Amino acid sequence: MTPTDMETQRRQLIDFLKGCRARLSPTDVGLPNTSRRRTPGLRREDVAAIAGVSVTWYTWLEQGRDIQVSADVLERISGTLRLSPDEREYLFALVQHRPAPPAATHAQDISPSLAHMLKAVAVPALVMTSRWDVIAWNDYTKIFRDYSELAADKRNLLRILLIEDESYQRDPEQYQAMARRVLSRFRVDYSQTPGHPTFEELIADLAAHSPIFRQLWNSPEVMTRSEGVGRYPHLGGVSFEHSSYVPEGMPTLRLVIYVPHDPQTVTKIAAWRAQRNSQ
Repeated sequence: MTPTDMETQRRQLIDFLKGCRARLSPTDVGLPNTSRRRTPGLRREDVAAIAGVSVTWYTWLEQGRDIQVSADVLERISGTLRLSPDEREYLFALVQHRPAPPAATHAQDISPSLAHMLKAVAVPALVMTSRWDVIAWNDYTKIFRDYSELAADKRNLLRILLIEDESYQRDPEQYQAMARRVLSRFRVDYSQTPGHPTFEELIADLAAHSPIFRQLWNSPEVMTRSEGVGRYPHLGGVSFEHSSYVPEGMPTLRLVIYVPHDPQTVTKIAAWRAQRNSQ
């Protein structure tokens, strides 16, 4: 990064933090709004006190000085300034020159455009959180299961694959291969939000009810790309190739799309389309 680039980013940080401070009133953050305040918005002292840092340190940050800033402190400042998810990402990019850590959530809404895309795709597709909670899906996923018939707290894909849907356990070899694959990916998701209560709750549940989870969870295998071919003997031997994508601006979500892998599955999808269109 050139000196000019560094100065430009420094100026962006200064303007951004000042602007975020100015748009908040003391009452927005639980402080009294006294007549002695000469300028609108929060003072640096207010932000520092609420975020749990010294006034001097926060002043240096707002001046764009070259100081060490931890992710934990940035999270506290983001909360104090009531930053939106996009603004939080922007702050991390300006200060640490990297994306913000994913903020784990038990449930999350999807955008209208993503919902429309799900409906338009003529193959099975779903959206899940980094905790593997399925929060949206299209009609074609009924080839596997009807998520609308499951209670919201039962739509966790790991629980379904490893515990709830016993059809996956009919072939022990394929079941273990599937479990190794999904847990290799889930380890990466968990590593980005260690200690989060909802993740710990899920892991404890899996450990209590899934022998294969207990057998494989401490394996060192990891996989950052969620791709592969799944074969489903209990569904008539169909095969789907699946891949996942992170929707722009929604880093804690993944869109998973299942594409027919062989002619038999293409035929089954075509029959499903015809049945759906005739209803």
